[in-house]
Amino acid sequence: EFTSNAILTFADDQKIDWHYIAPGKPTQNAFIESFNGRLRDELLNETLFPSLHHARVTLAAWRDDYNTERPHSRLGWKTPAAFAQTFAPQRGLTLRNPQSSAPAPVAQPAQSGKTHTRSLAHAG
Repeated sequence: EFTSNAILTFADDQKIDWHYIAPGKPTQNAFIESFNGRLRDELLNETLFPSLHHARVTLAAWRDDYNTERPHSRLGWKTPAAFAQTFAPQRGLTLRNPQSSAPAPVAQPAQSGKTHTRSLAHAG
């Protein structure tokens, strides 16, 4: 859904395999489809962002609420932060790098030569 040439280049640079779900099969990636829908319904469709800074600040506040304040039924009515600490306390007290929206890395990058070169469509 949120695809761009920049993310494909980043994935290649970091040796991350990129996999697409089959068209018309959102159940193959139900978690992220649900999350994206919730983000869109609760924030993106309801908010006008006058600047990139405003978008970043607003999204950070929504993300913090989603991860640390809002209990999730699928997690036994715990917040994601509290749930994460019940099974992986060795990862520290935070779910992610506070300076980034990217999650903390869990796995090592793929070995060289394991990714496929992609053709990027140029717009312009």
